[in-house]
Amino acid sequence: MAARASVRPSVAAYAVGNALGMSAREVNEGLFAGRSGLRPCDLGQPFETACGVLPARLEPLPRTLAAFDTRIARLCVAVLDGIRPAVDRAVRRWGPDRLAVVLGTSTGGILESEIAFRRFILEGALPPTFDFDRHHSFEGFLEVVRRWAGAQGPGYVVSTACSSSGKVFGSAERLIACGIADAVLVGGADTLCQTTLRGFASLEALSRDPCRPFASDRDGTSLGEGAAFLLLERHGDGPAVLLGVGESSDAHHMSHPHPEGLGARLAMAEALSRAGVEASQVDHVNAHGTGTPINDLIEGRAIASLLGPRVPVVSTKGYTGHLLGAAGATEAVFAVMALERGEIPASLGAERADPAIPVRIARAPERRAMATVLSNSFGFGGNNVAILLGASR
Repeated sequence: MAARASVRPSVAAYAVGNALGMSAREVNEGLFAGRSGLRPCDLGQPFETACGVLPARLEPLPRTLAAFDTRIARLCVAVLDGIRPAVDRAVRRWGPDRLAVVLGTSTGGILESEIAFRRFILEGALPPTFDFDRHHSFEGFLEVVRRWAGAQGPGYVVSTACSSSGKVFGSAERLIACGIADAVLVGGADTLCQTTLRGFASLEALSRDPCRPFASDRDGTSLGEGAAFLLLERHGDGPAVLLGVGESSDAHHMSHPHPEGLGARLAMAEALSRAGVEASQVDHVNAHGTGTPINDLIEGRAIASLLGPRVPVVSTKGYTGHLLGAAGATEAVFAVMALERGEIPASLGAERADPAIPVRIARAPERRAMATVLSNSFGFGGNNVAILLGASR
């Protein structure tokens, strides 16, 4: 068993934007009203599917950041503006060299490369403004976030497919525990592009309609775009505490989860062990729950084998779509919101839950006092992470 975590960073603030809205307030309202942001996708792909597109136009970056102007960078700045005061306070409190930035993504700036390549095909030359390092590479939007925050501590990007912005919590926990940073701005961002839409279609993993995680008639996932950020501090006030992070890599298959949910169970068990929390003390699980037949069944069995059949389980991908590299951070924010409100959102689309999945799917909102919420994110290649968040006392 893993040793108990010696540091429990405080979640000082959070920001989120996706198909439900571009602010934490809008997203919170949509989530607990049971409103889906999924709509028919019209992005030029040669097939029908539903997806979660941002509901607002993204403004260009300010002049000081204009060289890095991409859709993902614009998204980051638009969402981050919601926690500007908290980040400024952290810089004053700890110093800019003690603020680290760790982000997750799946595609980074691939959308800009798709646009540039299309121009190359049509006109024989790339756009003169296209800069691979600043627009395509992960370092581009990372630099935007670091400059926006005034952070001079370590900064890097984690890219492990759909677990990316879940794994950043483990990185932050280690940076603080090792004394390298006193505050870490963690998060994730991904924007829709043809690479992911057509890639998931080629895997036959997309549903034509809005996805229905844990439903008996589920037939695939829906993709979405969005960003989420959480400011973690060594100690302080905030709506939640990071109790423990569990990570595993079962490396079973490039795209198929381990048939017995081995990696998923290991990650959840490690998160509990590091937090010193018993399985019976978990009040709610925000599952990875993609809506694909195999993923939901295997994850449900893994949850039941560790936590039992009665813990309320929800997938929030029916609201936003699968946000890929932004999913982990987004669903961590949803977990914090649940702790703050004392309310579990409904698992959209699961009104007719699959009886073969041996957990209690929350098919309607539930009000209940909660001390802990476990949030799962599992990526291709067997990269798994579970984040245990606790209510502030």
